[in-house]
Amino acid sequence: MSEAAERLIREPWSDLGRQTEGATFGIWLFLASEMLFFGALILTYAVMRIDHPAAFAAAGRETNLVFGTLNTAILLTSSLTMAVASLAAKAEEDLRRLVIVCLALTAALGLAFMVVKGLEYREDIEKSLVPGPNFPLLQAPAQIFFALYWLMTGVHALHLSVGIVLVGRLALLGWRGRLEMRRSPEVEVTGLYWHLVDVVWVILYPIFYLPGRSG
Repeated sequence: MSEAAERLIREPWSDLGRQTEGATFGIWLFLASEMLFFGALILTYAVMRIDHPAAFAAAGRETNLVFGTLNTAILLTSSLTMAVASLAAKAEEDLRRLVIVCLALTAALGLAFMVVKGLEYREDIEKSLVPGPNFPLLQAPAQIFFALYWLMTGVHALHLSVGIVLVGRLALLGWRGRLEMRRSPEVEVTGLYWHLVDVVWVILYPIFYLPGRSG
């Protein structure tokens, strides 16, 4: 085994190939557990929406469609840049600069999402769209909608924040010349996590921003 390969090995692994397989298997297990968590919340939303369709439609019309659509476009674009970074990191030729640029763009797009979401949250608070005594909608079940909205988008934002840190770290390591491309699974594993965050948002967007707007 080469000295460069030995430097990539972390405990408890003794072989780089097995370490890569373990990291990939581990991230897929983690993603499966996260989908179970979000799946339970989405199921709760579905049951509540079936029971209270009118209230959920009224609540959905209060969300900011412009902010939601803009953030959807931002995250889909970030998925593209992350995918390019993952493929470039595994390429036979040296595409280090492309990897670094795409990772930096991915992190920047994640930050842009957070800025837009912060502006949207501020507007929601100004409109009192927070469950409680000053809630503006008359239908009581509309508060359930916004309770789920704050919980699910908040947890999603937390996951995205972690993703920004992970991707930003890889970009910084690459800029310093300390990121191993082809033999290390770091970029691929981080990319899988990032795509999970994007997939969750693709589900959250229609359930929170489109109800009550079909007409």
